[in-house]
Amino acid sequence: MDNSDLILVVDDTPANLAVLSEALNDADFEVAIATDGELAISQAELSLPSLILLDIMMPGIDGFETCRRLKASKITQNIPIIFMTALDDSTDKVKGLSLGAVDYVTKPFQEAELIARVKTQLRLYHLTENLEDQVAKRTAELNQALEQLQQSQVQLIQSEKMAALGQLVAGVAHEINNPLNFIHANLSHMEDYTQIFLDFLELYQKNYPNPVDEIQEEAEDVHLEFVQSDVIKTIASMKTGTKRIREIVLSLRTFSRIDEAEFKAVDLHEGIDSTIMILQHRLKAQPERPKIQLIREYDKLPLVECYSGQLNQVFMNILANAIEALEESNANLTYQQIEDNPNQIIIRTSVIDSKFVEISIADNGPGIPEEIRQNIFDPFFTTKPVGKGTGMGLSISYQIITEKHQGQLKCFSEVGQGTKFVIQIPIYQTSPEKRE
Repeated sequence: MDNSDLILVVDDTPANLAVLSEALNDADFEVAIATDGELAISQAELSLPSLILLDIMMPGIDGFETCRRLKASKITQNIPIIFMTALDDSTDKVKGLSLGAVDYVTKPFQEAELIARVKTQLRLYHLTENLEDQVAKRTAELNQALEQLQQSQVQLIQSEKMAALGQLVAGVAHEINNPLNFIHANLSHMEDYTQIFLDFLELYQKNYPNPVDEIQEEAEDVHLEFVQSDVIKTIASMKTGTKRIREIVLSLRTFSRIDEAEFKAVDLHEGIDSTIMILQHRLKAQPERPKIQLIREYDKLPLVECYSGQLNQVFMNILANAIEALEESNANLTYQQIEDNPNQIIIRTSVIDSKFVEISIADNGPGIPEEIRQNIFDPFFTTKPVGKGTGMGLSISYQIITEKHQGQLKCFSEVGQGTKFVIQIPIYQTSPEKRE
């Protein structure tokens, strides 16, 4: 309790005001007065007293109505109120307490009793205030601890996911590469052998243009002329297919960087291109829409010191979100409408002040409303339906850029104007081991 507390005394009788003011002043309290309920409410909102002594029987609005209004106001609802009444009716006392009063004194009152009751209620009031402050402080500490725990869990899950992905890709790449290399190498031999047979067959047909009827009939039945023209094309197509599979496997390895999990200097364009390769099937034309145009505007970049596998995941998250945004914006458009205003994703890279590289990924989708954009980097924040997303992609991306690489990740967007994510990271990092 602080004896400099302000006490608001509300009474329509001057003699009562004088007696109460003198008693409270003698107890070292500051005193403010009001002679009716309306003045009491105005005075309370203006001066915010620590306690109110409120008479029940007053002209205009009585003490009960005054108490009700004070408790209904967010400004004054927590101020303790002690009723003063000449009535000895327990019903009125119960009514006063039910309206929010903390105590009552009956006139004529004893000065010592009044001061004792005032001090008791002020002590409770300050204890409650301190308790609320302590609860708020403790709640803030717990929220901070919870946030740190969530971030630790996210980082742990992320590390485990990347390790599992690396092992999976390594296994898949190994299992595919061995037979694939065997097939691809033998296709070249098969192409040579086939050409020998075709040349020999052509020589035979040249020197024996009129074979017996049985050979002529068999040639017609097996469409020999078509087979001769198509077999080399078929082998060439098979070689193209195996080459494509090898590129995909290489892109998977580049994306996960299973052999480059440590901090090292890499070509960021390789990582971006490997991510695009993995997402290529989502960029292609679909029955309901034309292809999404992906435009690369690459500047000449130096090798950048980074955790390349983690950066590739950032590229993946942002590009996948851009594709989803474009697909959602197409929902109510016809194929022709989309073709007239094509979906686009533009990737630009540049060097900033010889110290940083900047990668921007922009789409011409629907844009992000301001109230959503403010929260997109928060853990578990998502606008997707349940089961469609965890809300962790951009949060993890933000941590990778800002904490692992001492960089910046920003989002610029307006509704109807598309969205652009801008990544900036240093070309050279300092003491990477300190960021483990």
